[in-house]
Amino acid sequence: VPRGLSCPTELTPVTSLFPPTVTSEQIEHLHRRFKQLSRDQLTIRKENFDSIPDLEFNPIRGKIVHAFFDKRNLRQESDGLVDEINFEDFLTIMSYFRPIEMNMDEEQLDRFRKEKLKFLFHMYDSDHDGKITLQEYRNVVEELLSGNPHLEKESVRSIADGAMMEAASICVGQMGPDQVYEGITFEDFLKMWQGIDIETKMHVRFLNMETIAHCY
Repeated sequence: VPRGLSCPTELTPVTSLFPPTVTSEQIEHLHRRFKQLSRDQLTIRKENFDSIPDLEFNPIRGKIVHAFFDKRNLRQESDGLVDEINFEDFLTIMSYFRPIEMNMDEEQLDRFRKEKLKFLFHMYDSDHDGKITLQEYRNVVEELLSGNPHLEKESVRSIADGAMMEAASICVGQMGPDQVYEGITFEDFLKMWQGIDIETKMHVRFLNMETIAHCY
């Protein structure tokens, strides 16, 4: 923790989630952003995110905000949401968005990728049951497309339905007419994202907190 940085809890286990190239100045900047969001309080609540203008118009604003308070993303053993997060929690969430390090070996890169995809998986899995139902997947696609003024509601629904069925075919292959698909497991989710460069796309520049609004 940089000298002069005041925070309510011991940060050593959390700052270890960041690569060594993260400087004390960048951690200090995150602390300033935390204080800005919390209005100089020791914790941030959901309503504090209303002060991020870009987030207001994000079609999946609710899911992004919920992700910050999801106990699974905070590496807690229980499920559900917390009412508020402190600076240590804030750093834990921000660690999912850290950019790729060029000196990572194959094993580190694989673990890095899975951490980011687990965060996304939790955003889709709204009922916290460890599976993304096709309806949950469809809902996210619909929400993402709802912000496009050039797409009519019926077109959005049609695209979402197609994405839902494509997800099922990737995970289980050709489904029979009587087959019931219980949902997308995390292993299935990894298959769906195979070949997609999530390592470089899902990150937040440390010096610009507002970019959180674009990370989905």
